[in-house]
Amino acid sequence: MGATYDLMLLLDTAAEDDQRQKVLSDVEAAIQGSGSIESRHDWGARTMAYEIRHKTDADYHLFQFTGPRELLEQLDRSLRINDAVLRHRIIKLRPGTPPTPELRPERPPAEAPVAKASGAPAG
Repeated sequence: MGATYDLMLLLDTAAEDDQRQKVLSDVEAAIQGSGSIESRHDWGARTMAYEIRHKTDADYHLFQFTGPRELLEQLDRSLRINDAVLRHRIIKLRPGTPPTPELRPERPPAEAPVAKASGAPAG
């Protein structure tokens, strides 16, 4: 069938829900048309490490799939021109790569751990 790949999608959280769902359903249909989806992970909206197109967060999705090289070219072409996609990356997985861990929910800033002050007096 082909090698196993990771497709990481960062979707624009400002895009309409219908538009984001269409991107995901189009990706699924393309993969199932000439390959197979091994696993799918929807990690939700998360803060990005740096801004992309003046956006600070994105809706993260990971597809692990098998398929031929032509599928990679088709996915790359369609995702590159879609306005709802901030970034995408397709990576070929090496045999024996451990499974994708389940991602814990991102903590809101109010619950982030606070650094404890040292016991030494200031000054």
